[in-house]
Amino acid sequence: MRSESSAAIKYLYPVIVRVTGLSGILILIFTFLVFPRSTNTMELDEEFQIIIEQIDIPQTEQFDQPPPPARPSVPVESESEDIADDITLDEFNLDEFDAWDAPPPPPEGPRVKFIPYDDPPVPLRPIRPKYPEIAQEAGIEGTVVVQVFVDERGRVKDTVILKGIPNTGLDEAATEAIRNVRFRPAKQRERAVGVWISIPVNFRLKS
Repeated sequence: MRSESSAAIKYLYPVIVRVTGLSGILILIFTFLVFPRSTNTMELDEEFQIIIEQIDIPQTEQFDQPPPPARPSVPVESESEDIADDITLDEFNLDEFDAWDAPPPPPEGPRVKFIPYDDPPVPLRPIRPKYPEIAQEAGIEGTVVVQVFVDERGRVKDTVILKGIPNTGLDEAATEAIRNVRFRPAKQRERAVGVWISIPVNFRLKS
């Protein structure tokens, strides 16, 4: 009797397992059909729209800088040895030489010492400087004032430029022309003395 019940259980066990599994599957299917799936939905409350505003940027105005000032022209010595025919040099009037005043205060301190005199020194021939070519080509004119020491023998011993035109050669030309001239010495109480005098040398181009 016990053996028969055990055999029946062994026979029914696979059936019971299958029926139970199938029942569980049917219950799950029924549950999904009766209760629909819940889904999470996300709603956007507001939509944000990005607006790009186009702004016209004014073009930067370009200012032209003024050109730099022109460099001063420097006279250049010419290779030509010909001198223009329209150049004239003022000659000294020996009759007016006595009217020259005593030298002004010296520009270099104690180097120039005023010596009183009754008669000023007078050049024995006209002072005629050579017009520098560099000044001719640049069209430079002017007056060079040279302070000169003439000794008791009428010789030029020293010179000082009181008023010059530098970097043109006119100062050197005036000084050289004066040094090449002998003077009648100044006199003080009928005695020859060495004195300082101021001599203007004019440079003019003939128009």
